[in-house]
Amino acid sequence: MRRLILAALITVAILPAAPATAAPAEELKSVITDHWAWYLKSNPIFATALGVHDFDDQIGDFSLAESDRQANQAAAFIKRLDAIPAAALTPDDRTNQAILRRMLSEQIEANSFGERTMNVSTLGSWFQFFAGFADAVPLRSKADIESYLTRLALFPKANAQALDITRAAVAGGFVQPCVTLSGFMQTITGVITDRPEDSRFYAPFNGPKPAAISDSDWSAMQARAKSLITGTLNPEYRKIEAYFSASYLPKCRKDVAATSLPDGQRYYAFLVRQQTTTDLTPAQIHQIGLDEVTRIRAEMDSVAAKAGQPSRAAFIQALRTDPKYYAKTAEELMAAAALQAKINDGKMPGLFVKLPRLPYGVRAIPAETAGGTTTAYYNPGSPPAGLAGTYYVNTSKLDQRPLYELAALTSHEAVPGHHHQIALQQEMDLPNFRKYQAFFNAFVEGWGLYSEHLGIEMGIYDTPEKDMGRLSYEMWRACRLVVDTGLHAQGWTKDRAVAFMKDNTALTDANIDAEVNRYISSPGQALGYKLGELKIKALRKKAETALGPKFDVRRFHDAVLGQGALPLDVLEVQIDGWIAAEQKRG
Repeated sequence: MRRLILAALITVAILPAAPATAAPAEELKSVITDHWAWYLKSNPIFATALGVHDFDDQIGDFSLAESDRQANQAAAFIKRLDAIPAAALTPDDRTNQAILRRMLSEQIEANSFGERTMNVSTLGSWFQFFAGFADAVPLRSKADIESYLTRLALFPKANAQALDITRAAVAGGFVQPCVTLSGFMQTITGVITDRPEDSRFYAPFNGPKPAAISDSDWSAMQARAKSLITGTLNPEYRKIEAYFSASYLPKCRKDVAATSLPDGQRYYAFLVRQQTTTDLTPAQIHQIGLDEVTRIRAEMDSVAAKAGQPSRAAFIQALRTDPKYYAKTAEELMAAAALQAKINDGKMPGLFVKLPRLPYGVRAIPAETAGGTTTAYYNPGSPPAGLAGTYYVNTSKLDQRPLYELAALTSHEAVPGHHHQIALQQEMDLPNFRKYQAFFNAFVEGWGLYSEHLGIEMGIYDTPEKDMGRLSYEMWRACRLVVDTGLHAQGWTKDRAVAFMKDNTALTDANIDAEVNRYISSPGQALGYKLGELKIKALRKKAETALGPKFDVRRFHDAVLGQGALPLDVLEVQIDGWIAAEQKRG
């Protein structure tokens, strides 16, 4: 799973349109330039993460009024884009025009739903993003540290705005289901510490002092950070704790379906379309999932037989219960994840011609969120700001984090999965909005799941346990198609979803519970993985058939990734063009 840093908003004026006499290509360039300037100003923390320091004293406007202003601005940009005749543009510019328009249109549509007020889920919240934003910005100079401290002091206003939105959500019935909130309070209270030195907000001051900062300045900055933590941040997080404890949790909803929310049918249809970049209906997706479950079960039966197990169920039971498959300490799990990452690194030149320059690191998921979140995720780095990508590993509940899953997990989150794809995209000769902003879920997560399958070609599933771990992960994503649509379109309960996952995957109970909670609280998001992977596999088969002995898997992979993240229909057009070009190569 790929995560992005907090992108907070501030009020901006609508930018003027370019002169009507501008040539189509120049007008498109003007729109793209204006849009990117607006986007950075609207997202000041994201701007800093990209090395743009014009807004380092801001964190943004979190209000609903600002969301409306943003939607109005998006409409103004669409009007400018629609005035540009696509036929007068190059193919690359037509792609840029279409992708930007699609992104802006979805922003406007998302803002039209009352569900926009739902600002907490098992995937994150405003207060968790803020607690971790130090990981997403450069903190090397005196100005960087001053900016960080200035932003910490601004949290009360942003927090008040976010809480106002949450109150509106409660008033409108847009609250999360009760079954997803069992560990939610820890994500708030876990940020509050008795000693400021133990706070996540103090983390930049626990490391070595930047050389450019004097000892006296550093001591003053440390003292200021401690004061902000005890006098400003801890009290704000206690406000969040008090509100959720007294006012939100008692109003949690009993029905798990997104379609049970006001205008929920239309909202879920939008999410399915947005997250999959297809026109498939929930019913069609549900059936695709069932078909994939049947196929993968047969493969799991075969692997169990090769392992000498009497059945798939018996093998999975052994994998779930034998202590030898689990790390005894967080350090052991992290070491195993890091080793797997380096093994994968060494396999990359055999699968790709082009490799990114940006490296990645491996870190543990913050303790206060680990218990209720997914098994791992990836945060993009930033070449302009000198920040590496990060593969985050969940070190909570060690008896639920099997070592045999690490080969597939690392392939998805690190390389050849998210880090490889996103770092390449950040280094491409594309407009900035496509390098840093355009992350179509079905493409990004589809590539991540396809990367797990590439582990077969990499030779990393060298035991039956690891191969069953890979198949369990693929089954997990197939089950998502069934479970997400079952929960939100077919009346499934959480218990039925959990039972379906337990019957078909080798995932442990804790992982299954966290995953089902995720599908309930973030509907539609999990559908992109399997549908994206199936599309990439289908395009590879098409290319292999068309090119025969001329097919080069390294060149194919570079072609899939060569335009950054794309809607799946646009990706197919790109690969069809690549196949035609390859057929003409000598």
